[in-house]
This record gives sequence, structure tokens and C-alpha cells, in this order.
Amino acid sequence: MSGAPLRRGWTTGACATAATKAAYTALLTGDFPDPVTITLPKGQQPAFALAREELGPDWARAAIVKDAGDDPDVTHGALVVARVSLGTPGSGVAFRAGPGVGTVTKPGLPIAPGEPAINPVPREMMRQAVAEVGQAYGGKGDVAIEISVPGGEELARKTWNPRLGIVDGISILGTTGIVVPFSCSAWIHSIYRGIDVARALHYDHVAASVGSTSERMVQAHYHLPETALIDMGDFVGGMLKYLRRHPLPRVTIAGGFAKLSKLAQGQLDLHSSRSQVDKNFLADVLADLGASPEIQARTRAANTALEVLQIAQASELPVAERIATLARDVAILQLRGAETQIEIMISDRDGKLIARAQ
Repeated sequence: MSGAPLRRGWTTGACATAATKAAYTALLTGDFPDPVTITLPKGQQPAFALAREELGPDWARAAIVKDAGDDPDVTHGALVVARVSLGTPGSGVAFRAGPGVGTVTKPGLPIAPGEPAINPVPREMMRQAVAEVGQAYGGKGDVAIEISVPGGEELARKTWNPRLGIVDGISILGTTGIVVPFSCSAWIHSIYRGIDVARALHYDHVAASVGSTSERMVQAHYHLPETALIDMGDFVGGMLKYLRRHPLPRVTIAGGFAKLSKLAQGQLDLHSSRSQVDKNFLADVLADLGASPEIQARTRAANTALEVLQIAQASELPVAERIATLARDVAILQLRGAETQIEIMISDRDGKLIARAQ
């Protein structure tokens, strides 16, 4: 039905955690919980039906069918399988890439080369699930978790994984466990409504953030009211065009280095499917900061924006500060004289402020 709210779904990380919890429970008790309930990072407790279960002498396997809700996710309907086997005493939790789950081969990602492409938050969710089950049923928590996704290698060709050097499959992703359906029109209109509310309340300062990490960073600095926080997502261009006609006194734009590098390049849609970080642009920025030809060459060959940032930081080149300034200049240009002061704040992956342009 037109105008109906879009249905949310679950990330591959949430599905892997649910499958892991079910498998480890069966390994300790002989029975698979079905449905199996997990706790997400923000406290929600969804339940997942099992699509497959198998129990061996020192291992157990469970599987969940990923439901991405109304999001056009390439992994919607994929089977996420967890095989949990007992490890040696004191070994803790080890992660392995099964068939269809990729392996990291290049630097610049949150997971080191050689490791399974299972991102940090899903890893932590699985560790917590193992600890919870172990505490309930007397397990020591020394396990190997192998995550697999049948057909994942083919699915990965529809993602950016091959360009990022993630080989042989998809990544196990998610920071909240929840897939928020992607609707450009609905999201942009929610930005408009946020600006309208801030104007009606006569706020002199609002913050527009790319995601929850950068929003937390802004809040740590400014402690703005909830209604002064705008979930901008990737739609910085749509927001700036609306501010042009409906200005606010001061707007802080907050995001990570990669997203705001795109803004600094002049990109106004920051989504990965519609814009990419230009390593040649970043190399030119570093050249202006005095980078050696070797540093410039490494930048052009870098795998990700994070790797570029790390290269610059190792050489004590203030690339984040320069990107913040360039991003601010692009934003101001889009306002075309509207009386709105723009500030840029760049966060690292942990939500710490690494650069700002006021």
C-alpha cells in the first residue's frame, strides 16, 4: 500500500549471532532453542526461527534465513549458518570463514588482513551470546565459530567486496543488528521535517549526522536536545538545498572520514552505490600538505579511505583537518548565501573527534 511504513529487517550479523546462540546451546544441552532470542546492541530482543539444525559429538550447526524487511538488500533470503565446535581450554572464541563468507586480504578495513570478514560488532554480539549461554549451562566459552553463507561468493559480486580485497564471499555486517529500509524520498522528507521542527522551536544550533557514531560524537561535545539532531544519512545535498530556502543559524555536519571526503570532493550523495572516495583527490590533498611522492603513490594505491587516513597520520600530515575545511567550503557553496553557519566535525570509527572546521 502506498505510503505504508517500510518493514525493517535483520543484519547478517544478527542472523549469525542467533545461529551461534542456538548452536552453542544445543552443544551444551542437546536441544536447539527454536525460536532463539538474542539481545541487540541497543537492547532489542528479536526472536529468530531456525531453518536448519544439526548436532555432532563436539559440534553443532544452526542456520537462519536472513530477512532484510523491505530493504533491497542483496543478502535478503540468504541462509546464514553457524557451526560451533569446542575449542581447547582457555582458547576463548575464535572466528572462521566458512563457504560464502569472505576473507580480508587488504589493509584499511576494521578487520585485519587474513581474518574472516566478520565485522567487529557482530563478533562482539557472538561473544556475548556465547558467554550468556555458557553461564546458563555451564560452558567455558572456548569455541570456534564458523560462519558460512551458501551462495555467498556469488552474492559478493554484487557488492563492493571484490574492490575492497575481500575474497571468496560476503561480509558479516551490522552495527545495530537492524536493517533500516532504504527509501530516498521518505528519508529526505524526514530531514525536511527535522529542519522544520528546529525552526519552529527557534533553535540556534542543530546537528546533522551521517550515522549513530558521529551523532554520539556531536552529543558528547554539544549535548543538544533530541529534536535538534537530524539523521541526515547520505543525503547531505538534499539537506543543504532545503537549508538554502529554510535556513537555521548554525548547523554542524558530522560524519566519518570517508563520507566527508566525498563531500570535500563535491559529492552531495554519500551513498556507496552512487559515489566513491577518489584516492587521486586525496593524494592531491596530501601533496598540498607536503606529502612525499612515495606517500602520494601509496595513497593512490590505497584500499580504503581509512588506509589513507592511517598513512597520513603516520606521517603527521593533517589530512582530516584539510578534508573538514574542504567539506565545509563545499557545503557553504551549496547554501548560496543563505544565512547558515556551517561546521564540519569528523569522527573516527570509535566516535572520537579527529578534525573540525568551524
